[in-house]
Amino acid sequence: MPASPPVIDVEIVSDDSAVPSIGEITDWVRRALDAVPRPPQHAELAVRVVDAQEMRSLNCEHRQKDAPTNVLSFPVGEIQGLPAAAGNFLGDIVVCAPVVRREAAEQGKPLNDHWAHMLVHGALHLLGYDHQGDSEAAEMEALEQRVLARHGVSNPYRASS
Repeated sequence: MPASPPVIDVEIVSDDSAVPSIGEITDWVRRALDAVPRPPQHAELAVRVVDAQEMRSLNCEHRQKDAPTNVLSFPVGEIQGLPAAAGNFLGDIVVCAPVVRREAAEQGKPLNDHWAHMLVHGALHLLGYDHQGDSEAAEMEALEQRVLARHGVSNPYRASS
């Protein structure tokens, strides 16, 4: 019997007009979950789209960086009050709409492509992928590129011309 699709709870609390639809957000996260060598079975996770003020607060609290960032992931073992094995719940992805919009413009990327990249990137973090070391970064970036390329998004790590 095939695995049930992941349950993805999306909450949009940003008033940014360029936020993708809940369906688009869910689709990109599912694509990332399906792309890993051993996709999680019956996975659950949450995606929250926020404004710069909320992201700045989260980034300051969790990473000691007093500025908003594009995406943060909170794998279940790192969420305060939840045990490391909280059933099928993978964790939370938080995306900052104004930062994603600004970065896309600065980098000359289509906004929707940058959203796709941030959502795939965040989902892979929930699955244990990281980019602290060179080999980890290479593995994670290669997987991101494969997921995105399969769906018509160019390499997000290639400099725009």
